[in-house]
Amino acid sequence: MITLSSEITYLKRSVMRDLLALATAPGIVSLAGGLPATEFLPVAEYTQCLNTVLQREGARMLQYSPQHPALRGWIAEYMRGRGVDCEPDHVFITNGAQQGLSILSRLLLDPGAPVVIEAATFTGIQQVTAGRGGRVITIPTNLTNGADTEALEAAFKEHRPRFAVIIPDFHNPLGVSLSIKKRRRIADLAAKYEIPVIEDDPYSPLRFEGDPLPPIKAFDHSGHVFYIGSFSKMLAPSVRLGWIVAPPALIPKITVIRESIDLESSILTQSAVYEFLSQGLLTPHLERLNRVNHDRRDVLLDALKTNFGSAAQWTIPEGGLFVWLTLPDCVDTWSAFQKALDNHVIYIPGAAFAHDGGYCNAMRLNFSSASPENIRLAVERLASVFVPLMAVESN
Repeated sequence: MITLSSEITYLKRSVMRDLLALATAPGIVSLAGGLPATEFLPVAEYTQCLNTVLQREGARMLQYSPQHPALRGWIAEYMRGRGVDCEPDHVFITNGAQQGLSILSRLLLDPGAPVVIEAATFTGIQQVTAGRGGRVITIPTNLTNGADTEALEAAFKEHRPRFAVIIPDFHNPLGVSLSIKKRRRIADLAAKYEIPVIEDDPYSPLRFEGDPLPPIKAFDHSGHVFYIGSFSKMLAPSVRLGWIVAPPALIPKITVIRESIDLESSILTQSAVYEFLSQGLLTPHLERLNRVNHDRRDVLLDALKTNFGSAAQWTIPEGGLFVWLTLPDCVDTWSAFQKALDNHVIYIPGAAFAHDGGYCNAMRLNFSSASPENIRLAVERLASVFVPLMAVESN
Protein backbone atom coordinates (compact mmCIF):
# COMPACT_ATOMS: atom_id res chain seq x y z
CA MET A 1 0.00 0.00 0.00
CA ILE A 2 1.33 3.44 -0.94
CA THR A 3 1.48 5.96 1.93
CA LEU A 4 0.52 9.44 0.78
CA SER A 5 1.60 12.76 2.23
CA SER A 6 -0.49 14.61 4.77
CA GLU A 7 -0.87 17.50 2.31
CA ILE A 8 -2.86 15.41 -0.15
CA THR A 9 -5.36 14.61 2.60
CA TYR A 10 -6.05 18.34 3.04
CA LEU A 11 -5.90 19.36 -0.61
CA LYS A 12 -9.19 19.31 -2.50
CA ARG A 13 -9.83 19.75 -6.19
CA SER A 14 -11.52 23.02 -7.04
CA VAL A 15 -15.19 22.26 -7.61
CA MET A 16 -15.13 24.98 -10.25
CA ARG A 17 -13.02 22.75 -12.47
CA ASP A 18 -15.63 20.03 -12.32
CA LEU A 19 -18.49 22.46 -12.95
CA LEU A 20 -16.70 24.22 -15.79
CA ALA A 21 -16.26 20.91 -17.59
CA LEU A 22 -20.03 20.97 -18.08
CA ALA A 23 -19.76 24.19 -20.10
CA THR A 24 -18.62 22.24 -23.16
CA ALA A 25 -21.83 20.21 -23.40
CA PRO A 26 -23.97 21.01 -26.46
CA GLY A 27 -26.49 23.81 -25.95
CA ILE A 28 -25.13 24.95 -22.58
CA VAL A 29 -24.88 28.70 -22.03
CA SER A 30 -22.27 29.36 -19.37
CA LEU A 31 -21.85 32.23 -16.95
CA ALA A 32 -19.57 30.03 -14.86
CA GLY A 33 -16.08 30.74 -16.18
CA GLY A 34 -13.48 33.28 -15.17
CA LEU A 35 -12.23 33.86 -18.68
CA PRO A 36 -11.81 36.81 -21.03
CA ALA A 37 -13.62 36.70 -24.35
CA THR A 38 -11.54 34.42 -26.58
CA GLU A 39 -12.31 36.50 -29.67
CA PHE A 40 -10.64 39.54 -28.10
CA LEU A 41 -7.33 37.92 -27.13
CA PRO A 42 -4.35 39.50 -28.97
CA VAL A 43 -3.48 36.55 -31.22
CA ALA A 44 -1.87 38.49 -34.06
CA GLU A 45 0.08 40.83 -31.79
CA TYR A 46 1.39 38.06 -29.54
CA THR A 47 2.31 35.89 -32.54
CA GLN A 48 4.33 38.78 -33.93
CA CYS A 49 6.10 39.23 -30.59
CA LEU A 50 6.97 35.51 -30.39
CA ASN A 51 8.33 35.56 -33.93
CA THR A 52 10.32 38.71 -33.25
CA VAL A 53 12.15 37.33 -30.23
CA LEU A 54 12.80 33.96 -31.89
CA GLN A 55 14.23 35.62 -34.99
CA ARG A 56 16.29 38.07 -32.98
CA GLU A 57 17.55 35.78 -30.22
CA GLY A 58 17.46 32.38 -31.92
CA ALA A 59 18.01 29.13 -30.04
CA ARG A 60 18.76 30.96 -26.77
CA MET A 61 15.00 31.39 -26.43
CA LEU A 62 14.64 27.60 -26.20
CA GLN A 63 17.18 27.15 -23.40
CA TYR A 64 17.05 27.27 -19.63
CA SER A 65 17.49 30.84 -18.49
CA PRO A 66 17.26 33.02 -15.37
CA GLN A 67 14.52 35.58 -14.92
CA HIS A 68 14.27 38.24 -17.63
CA PRO A 69 15.89 41.38 -16.12
CA ALA A 70 14.12 43.84 -18.41
CA LEU A 71 10.74 42.29 -17.60
CA ARG A 72 11.48 42.63 -13.88
CA GLY A 73 12.37 46.25 -14.58
CA TRP A 74 9.08 46.83 -16.41
CA ILE A 75 7.13 45.31 -13.52
CA ALA A 76 8.98 47.49 -10.99
CA GLU A 77 8.19 50.60 -13.03
CA TYR A 78 4.54 49.52 -13.35
CA MET A 79 4.32 49.06 -9.59
CA ARG A 80 5.92 52.47 -8.96
CA GLY A 81 3.28 53.94 -11.25
CA ARG A 82 0.70 52.53 -8.84
CA GLY A 83 2.37 54.15 -5.84
CA VAL A 84 4.50 51.22 -4.66
CA ASP A 85 8.13 51.65 -3.61
CA CYS A 86 9.49 48.95 -5.91
CA GLU A 87 12.80 48.15 -7.58
CA PRO A 88 13.65 45.16 -9.80
CA ASP A 89 15.22 43.32 -6.88
CA HIS A 90 11.80 43.31 -5.16
CA VAL A 91 10.27 41.42 -8.12
CA PHE A 92 10.11 37.65 -8.59
CA ILE A 93 8.52 36.27 -11.78
CA THR A 94 6.16 33.31 -11.43
CA ASN A 95 4.04 31.07 -13.62
CA GLY A 96 0.85 32.98 -12.87
CA ALA A 97 -0.69 34.35 -9.69
CA GLN A 98 -1.63 30.90 -8.41
CA GLN A 99 2.01 29.88 -8.30
CA GLY A 100 2.75 33.09 -6.41
CA LEU A 101 0.16 32.11 -3.82
CA SER A 102 1.62 28.61 -3.57
CA ILE A 103 5.18 29.87 -3.14
CA LEU A 104 4.25 32.36 -0.42
CA SER A 105 2.19 29.74 1.37
CA ARG A 106 5.21 27.44 1.44
CA LEU A 107 7.36 30.33 2.62
CA LEU A 108 5.09 31.32 5.51
CA LEU A 109 2.71 28.51 6.53
CA ASP A 110 3.19 25.29 8.49
CA PRO A 111 0.46 22.64 8.79
CA GLY A 112 -1.75 23.41 11.78
CA ALA A 113 -0.74 27.07 11.91
CA PRO A 114 -3.47 29.73 11.75
CA VAL A 115 -4.12 31.68 8.54
CA VAL A 116 -6.80 34.25 7.64
CA ILE A 117 -8.83 34.33 4.43
CA GLU A 118 -12.09 35.98 3.42
CA ALA A 119 -15.22 33.94 4.14
CA ALA A 120 -16.10 33.79 0.44
CA THR A 121 -12.97 33.70 -1.68
CA PHE A 122 -11.29 32.25 -4.74
CA THR A 123 -10.89 28.48 -4.45
CA GLY A 124 -7.18 28.73 -5.27
CA ILE A 125 -6.69 30.67 -2.03
CA GLN A 126 -8.42 27.88 -0.15
CA GLN A 127 -6.08 25.36 -1.78
CA VAL A 128 -2.92 27.12 -0.56
CA THR A 129 -4.26 27.61 2.99
CA ALA A 130 -6.66 24.86 4.06
CA GLY A 131 -5.16 22.68 1.33
CA ARG A 132 -1.77 22.86 3.02
CA GLY A 133 -3.17 21.99 6.43
CA GLY A 134 -3.49 25.54 7.71
CA ARG A 135 -6.00 26.29 10.47
CA VAL A 136 -8.24 28.68 8.56
CA ILE A 137 -9.91 31.66 10.22
CA THR A 138 -12.37 33.52 7.99
CA ILE A 139 -13.44 37.15 8.01
CA PRO A 140 -16.55 38.60 6.32
CA THR A 141 -16.45 40.82 3.25
CA ASN A 142 -18.77 43.79 2.88
CA LEU A 143 -20.39 43.78 -0.56
CA THR A 144 -19.91 47.55 -0.84
CA ASN A 145 -16.35 48.22 0.34
CA GLY A 146 -14.53 44.93 0.81
CA ALA A 147 -12.95 42.89 3.60
CA ASP A 148 -14.01 43.66 7.18
CA THR A 149 -10.96 45.30 8.74
CA GLU A 150 -12.39 45.17 12.27
CA ALA A 151 -12.72 41.39 11.94
CA LEU A 152 -9.22 41.24 10.49
CA GLU A 153 -7.75 43.05 13.47
CA ALA A 154 -9.67 40.81 15.86
CA ALA A 155 -8.25 37.74 14.09
CA PHE A 156 -4.74 39.19 14.25
CA LYS A 157 -5.10 39.84 17.98
CA GLU A 158 -6.65 36.50 18.91
CA HIS A 159 -4.96 34.04 16.56
CA ARG A 160 -1.64 35.60 15.50
CA PRO A 161 -1.96 34.02 12.03
CA ARG A 162 1.02 33.37 9.80
CA PHE A 163 -0.55 35.55 7.12
CA ALA A 164 -3.82 36.83 5.67
CA VAL A 165 -4.88 36.79 2.01
CA ILE A 166 -6.95 39.71 0.70
CA ILE A 167 -8.29 40.36 -2.81
CA PRO A 168 -8.37 44.17 -3.24
CA ASP A 169 -9.94 44.80 -6.64
CA PHE A 170 -12.97 43.28 -8.40
CA HIS A 171 -13.04 40.40 -5.96
CA ASN A 172 -13.36 36.81 -7.11
CA PRO A 173 -16.17 35.84 -6.59
CA LEU A 174 -17.85 38.94 -5.12
CA GLY A 175 -16.91 41.65 -7.63
CA VAL A 176 -16.41 44.21 -4.84
CA SER A 177 -13.30 46.41 -4.35
CA LEU A 178 -11.69 47.55 -1.12
CA SER A 179 -12.16 51.20 -0.24
CA ILE A 180 -8.99 53.26 -0.06
CA LYS A 181 -9.55 53.68 3.68
CA LYS A 182 -9.54 49.92 4.14
CA ARG A 183 -6.42 49.50 2.00
CA ARG A 184 -4.53 51.89 4.23
CA ARG A 185 -5.95 50.23 7.34
CA ILE A 186 -4.89 46.74 6.25
CA ALA A 187 -1.32 47.89 5.62
CA ASP A 188 -1.32 49.54 9.06
CA LEU A 189 -2.58 46.35 10.72
CA ALA A 190 0.09 44.26 9.00
CA ALA A 191 2.75 46.61 10.36
CA LYS A 192 1.21 46.93 13.84
CA TYR A 193 0.91 43.17 14.43
CA GLU A 194 3.89 42.20 12.24
CA ILE A 195 1.72 39.76 10.32
CA PRO A 196 2.19 39.39 6.56
CA VAL A 197 -0.69 40.23 4.25
CA ILE A 198 -0.72 38.66 0.79
CA GLU A 199 -2.44 41.00 -1.66
CA ASP A 200 -3.80 38.84 -4.49
CA ASP A 201 -4.40 41.37 -7.25
CA PRO A 202 -4.83 39.85 -10.74
CA TYR A 203 -7.89 41.92 -11.65
CA SER A 204 -6.94 45.59 -11.08
CA PRO A 205 -5.89 46.18 -14.74
CA LEU A 206 -9.43 45.21 -15.77
CA ARG A 207 -10.99 48.47 -14.56
CA PHE A 208 -13.54 49.98 -16.94
CA GLU A 209 -15.30 52.45 -14.64
CA GLY A 210 -14.30 54.77 -11.80
CA ASP A 211 -10.87 55.90 -10.69
CA PRO A 212 -7.98 53.47 -10.18
CA LEU A 213 -7.06 52.86 -6.56
CA PRO A 214 -3.55 52.23 -5.21
CA PRO A 215 -2.90 48.69 -3.99
CA ILE A 216 -2.57 47.86 -0.31
CA LYS A 217 1.15 47.53 -1.00
CA ALA A 218 1.32 51.28 -1.74
CA PHE A 219 0.61 51.93 1.96
CA ASP A 220 3.14 49.34 3.18
CA HIS A 221 6.09 50.97 4.93
CA SER A 222 7.17 47.97 7.00
CA GLY A 223 7.60 45.27 4.35
CA HIS A 224 4.72 43.12 5.64
CA VAL A 225 2.58 43.26 2.48
CA PHE A 226 3.40 40.79 -0.28
CA TYR A 227 1.88 41.71 -3.64
CA ILE A 228 0.89 39.23 -6.37
CA GLY A 229 0.12 40.36 -9.93
CA SER A 230 -0.56 38.49 -13.15
CA PHE A 231 -0.26 38.86 -16.91
CA SER A 232 -2.76 36.00 -17.29
CA LYS A 233 -5.67 38.38 -16.79
CA MET A 234 -4.27 41.55 -18.38
CA LEU A 235 -2.80 39.84 -21.47
CA ALA A 236 -3.94 36.22 -21.94
CA PRO A 237 -4.58 33.25 -19.61
CA SER A 238 -2.25 30.80 -21.38
CA VAL A 239 0.71 33.13 -20.91
CA ARG A 240 0.76 31.83 -17.30
CA LEU A 241 3.07 34.57 -16.12
CA GLY A 242 2.81 36.61 -12.94
CA TRP A 243 4.95 38.17 -10.26
CA ILE A 244 5.53 38.60 -6.54
CA VAL A 245 6.69 41.85 -4.95
CA ALA A 246 8.49 40.97 -1.72
CA PRO A 247 11.34 42.25 0.47
CA PRO A 248 14.67 41.70 -1.37
CA ALA A 249 16.03 39.76 1.62
CA LEU A 250 13.39 37.07 1.03
CA ILE A 251 13.85 36.74 -2.74
CA PRO A 252 16.62 34.08 -2.36
CA LYS A 253 14.30 31.94 -0.21
CA ILE A 254 11.46 32.43 -2.69
CA THR A 255 13.88 31.41 -5.45
CA VAL A 256 14.75 28.14 -3.69
CA ILE A 257 11.06 27.29 -3.23
CA ARG A 258 10.42 28.03 -6.91
CA GLU A 259 13.37 25.87 -7.98
CA SER A 260 11.89 22.95 -6.05
CA ILE A 261 8.63 23.29 -8.02
CA ASP A 262 9.59 23.86 -11.66
CA LEU A 263 12.94 25.66 -11.73
CA GLU A 264 11.93 28.79 -13.67
CA SER A 265 9.56 30.43 -16.13
CA SER A 266 10.06 29.98 -19.87
CA ILE A 267 12.48 32.58 -21.20
CA LEU A 268 10.57 32.47 -24.50
CA THR A 269 7.34 33.46 -22.76
CA GLN A 270 9.05 36.11 -20.64
CA SER A 271 10.73 37.58 -23.72
CA ALA A 272 7.56 37.57 -25.81
CA VAL A 273 5.60 39.25 -23.02
CA TYR A 274 8.31 41.87 -22.60
CA GLU A 275 8.27 42.47 -26.36
CA PHE A 276 4.49 42.93 -26.18
CA LEU A 277 4.92 45.44 -23.36
CA SER A 278 7.86 47.33 -24.86
CA GLN A 279 6.03 47.76 -28.17
CA GLY A 280 3.22 49.52 -26.29
CA LEU A 281 0.65 46.86 -27.17
CA LEU A 282 -0.75 46.37 -23.67
CA THR A 283 -2.60 49.70 -23.41
CA PRO A 284 -4.69 49.33 -26.61
CA HIS A 285 -5.35 45.68 -25.79
CA LEU A 286 -6.66 46.54 -22.31
CA GLU A 287 -8.70 49.45 -23.67
CA ARG A 288 -10.45 47.11 -26.11
CA LEU A 289 -10.88 44.29 -23.58
CA ASN A 290 -12.21 46.58 -20.87
CA ARG A 291 -14.59 48.27 -23.29
CA VAL A 292 -16.05 44.86 -24.16
CA ASN A 293 -16.22 43.86 -20.49
CA HIS A 294 -17.98 47.12 -19.62
CA ASP A 295 -20.61 46.55 -22.29
CA ARG A 296 -21.15 42.95 -21.21
CA ARG A 297 -21.39 43.87 -17.54
CA ASP A 298 -24.11 46.37 -18.44
CA VAL A 299 -25.96 43.72 -20.43
CA LEU A 300 -25.82 41.36 -17.45
CA LEU A 301 -27.01 44.00 -14.98
CA ASP A 302 -29.87 44.97 -17.29
CA ALA A 303 -30.87 41.33 -17.73
CA LEU A 304 -30.84 40.77 -13.97
CA LYS A 305 -33.03 43.81 -13.43
CA THR A 306 -35.47 42.70 -16.13
CA ASN A 307 -35.72 39.07 -14.99
CA PHE A 308 -35.29 39.27 -11.21
CA GLY A 309 -36.24 42.84 -10.33
CA SER A 310 -36.34 43.53 -6.61
CA ALA A 311 -36.47 39.82 -5.74
CA ALA A 312 -32.65 39.57 -5.81
CA GLN A 313 -29.59 41.67 -5.12
CA TRP A 314 -26.30 41.86 -7.00
CA THR A 315 -22.98 43.64 -6.86
CA ILE A 316 -22.10 46.29 -9.46
CA PRO A 317 -18.37 45.91 -10.14
CA GLU A 318 -16.36 48.70 -11.74
CA GLY A 319 -14.14 46.17 -13.47
CA GLY A 320 -13.01 42.57 -13.40
CA LEU A 321 -15.05 39.61 -14.54
CA PHE A 322 -17.75 38.81 -11.97
CA VAL A 323 -21.11 39.79 -10.52
CA TRP A 324 -22.29 38.21 -7.25
CA LEU A 325 -26.01 37.45 -7.26
CA THR A 326 -27.81 36.97 -3.94
CA LEU A 327 -31.26 35.40 -3.87
CA PRO A 328 -33.65 35.07 -0.92
CA ASP A 329 -32.47 32.84 1.93
CA CYS A 330 -34.98 30.16 0.99
CA VAL A 331 -33.15 29.38 -2.26
CA ASP A 332 -30.26 26.89 -2.45
CA THR A 333 -28.26 27.49 -5.62
CA TRP A 334 -26.29 24.28 -5.16
CA SER A 335 -29.38 22.11 -4.93
CA ALA A 336 -30.86 23.88 -7.94
CA PHE A 337 -27.75 23.47 -10.07
CA GLN A 338 -28.93 20.28 -11.77
CA LYS A 339 -32.23 21.92 -12.64
CA ALA A 340 -30.34 24.83 -14.18
CA LEU A 341 -28.14 22.40 -16.09
CA ASP A 342 -31.26 20.66 -17.40
CA ASN A 343 -32.33 24.13 -18.56
CA HIS A 344 -28.99 24.50 -20.38
CA VAL A 345 -27.42 27.21 -18.23
CA ILE A 346 -24.62 27.01 -15.64
CA TYR A 347 -23.12 29.26 -12.96
CA ILE A 348 -20.94 28.71 -9.90
CA PRO A 349 -22.94 28.23 -6.68
CA GLY A 350 -21.89 30.57 -3.89
CA ALA A 351 -21.15 27.71 -1.51
CA ALA A 352 -18.24 26.67 -3.75
CA PHE A 353 -16.31 29.70 -2.47
CA ALA A 354 -17.12 29.30 1.23
CA HIS A 355 -14.58 27.49 3.42
CA ASP A 356 -16.89 27.57 6.46
CA GLY A 357 -20.11 26.95 4.56
CA GLY A 358 -22.90 29.39 3.85
CA TYR A 359 -23.63 31.52 0.79
CA CYS A 360 -26.04 28.80 -0.33
CA ASN A 361 -28.44 31.42 -1.74
CA ALA A 362 -25.80 33.10 -3.90
CA MET A 363 -23.99 32.50 -7.17
CA ARG A 364 -21.07 33.92 -9.14
CA LEU A 365 -21.86 35.10 -12.66
CA ASN A 366 -19.18 35.83 -15.25
CA PHE A 367 -19.95 38.52 -17.82
CA SER A 368 -16.71 38.60 -19.84
CA SER A 369 -16.71 35.38 -21.83
CA ALA A 370 -20.29 35.15 -23.13
CA SER A 371 -21.71 37.25 -25.95
CA PRO A 372 -24.38 39.83 -25.06
CA GLU A 373 -27.02 37.60 -26.68
CA ASN A 374 -25.93 34.62 -24.63
CA ILE A 375 -25.82 36.67 -21.44
CA ARG A 376 -29.46 37.66 -21.94
CA LEU A 377 -30.40 34.08 -22.77
CA ALA A 378 -28.54 32.72 -19.73
CA VAL A 379 -30.28 35.11 -17.33
CA GLU A 380 -33.67 34.28 -18.83
CA ARG A 381 -32.93 30.59 -18.24
CA LEU A 382 -31.74 31.29 -14.70
CA ALA A 383 -34.93 33.20 -14.00
CA SER A 384 -37.05 30.33 -15.33
CA VAL A 385 -35.37 28.11 -12.71
CA PHE A 386 -35.16 30.41 -9.70
CA VAL A 387 -38.16 32.77 -9.90
CA PRO A 388 -40.63 29.86 -9.46
CA LEU A 389 -38.55 28.58 -6.52
CA MET A 390 -38.72 32.00 -4.88
CA ALA A 391 -42.46 32.22 -5.52
CA VAL A 392 -43.10 28.81 -3.97
CA GLU A 393 -41.11 29.61 -0.85
CA SER A 394 -42.69 33.04 -0.43
CA ASN A 395 -46.10 31.40 -0.33
